[in-house]
Amino acid sequence: MSTVVQSVVAFELTSRNGAVGSVIFAQGLAMMALGPFGGAIADRLPKRSVLLVCQSAITLVFVGIGVLIISGAIAMSHLVAAGLLAGAGFAFLGPTRSAYVLELVDSAHRGTAIALNQVALNASRVAGPAIAGALLAIDSVGSGGSYLAMAILYTLAVTTTIALPVGKPPPPPDSGILEDVIAGLRYVMGQPRLRTLLVFYILVIMTGFPFITVLPGFVENQLGHPAKQISVLMGTLAAGALTASLVIAPLADSARALAIYTAAAFGFGVSLMITARMPSLTTTTAAMFLLGAASGTFQTLNGAVVVREADPAFMGRVMSLLMLAFAGFGLMALRRRVGRRARRAQRIDRHGCVCLRHRAGLVGGACAYALGPERAAATGRGFGSQRQTGGAMTAMHWNPHSLFPRAMRLILPSSSNLYHHPV
Repeated sequence: MSTVVQSVVAFELTSRNGAVGSVIFAQGLAMMALGPFGGAIADRLPKRSVLLVCQSAITLVFVGIGVLIISGAIAMSHLVAAGLLAGAGFAFLGPTRSAYVLELVDSAHRGTAIALNQVALNASRVAGPAIAGALLAIDSVGSGGSYLAMAILYTLAVTTTIALPVGKPPPPPDSGILEDVIAGLRYVMGQPRLRTLLVFYILVIMTGFPFITVLPGFVENQLGHPAKQISVLMGTLAAGALTASLVIAPLADSARALAIYTAAAFGFGVSLMITARMPSLTTTTAAMFLLGAASGTFQTLNGAVVVREADPAFMGRVMSLLMLAFAGFGLMALRRRVGRRARRAQRIDRHGCVCLRHRAGLVGGACAYALGPERAAATGRGFGSQRQTGGAMTAMHWNPHSLFPRAMRLILPSSSNLYHHPV
């Protein structure tokens, strides 16, 4: 819901997709800077208390922006500041919520618990855009009332969290929080399969999910509809994700989870390419359902395959590293407009389909890489050779080793392959 409302407000204030990207960039920056600390806090403090503090802080942010919009004093600087504050809250909320869910179930059902948690998130993504679209369409409510409505929903979340069990008391900390962060990073670096899964997820999210930032301009400039119609697309996207999550959740603890997870990432890239070629709002809506199904399957199974490899003592810190994917997505949402890149970015702003095709190529490269070097070249060509014409951008084959050879050799050695050993 917040994604729809803040995107519409930013686009209406400036009529630029870059403004939408600025707000998401601010949120991603805060999540990137504070995410590792959020995971460390989740592993050393009572998780329910951390959830209550984060939910209350985000509620106050929504109330403040709602009041500014209603009073007519809203400016882009306010939206960016709200993005920073909300991102800070999410940096602690996300890993704590996942670790708290795992704390309440036995080890045999961790994968299913994480999958069901994602089902709940996808359900909120279905209801959120629908509610946002309805509220935005009412002149007496508008975007200001929508922000206040989100504050009310978060207040209800605080009330619900208070009713939950306290959970297991964490062990007394025997080191500083910075030492905990470093220990978490060392743990992940020392687990090859866990490290590969984390980096694979981050690559797919960072390269694929920024397509959301061009949707307002895509709807208005390419499809000829008001930018507020993105609520229809976002609702359909979430509906596809929810449907897929309900179907896939029972398989979260099965031996097939990893294979389905990887296939869903490929499906996400293909769905982006299909969406980019849709000529009308109706056909785009249908394509968005497929896109949502692929992304929903990928996200639902991600936590399930990760928790198999992670030590419960490091669960908050591991989940915080997963959150960095969405932080990176926010950072990639903002493009600099300098020289030739400026003209190319302006074309992307006017023609959102170009960006969708490019994202599909990047996702394909990330997926091919995760399968291992012997499969990457052949699989990557399927996504990487999609050259578009008419001034559009070329979706080139993307290999992390070619861009960051020294860093990627450290993080993901060329021998890394999720399929070397069956789960």
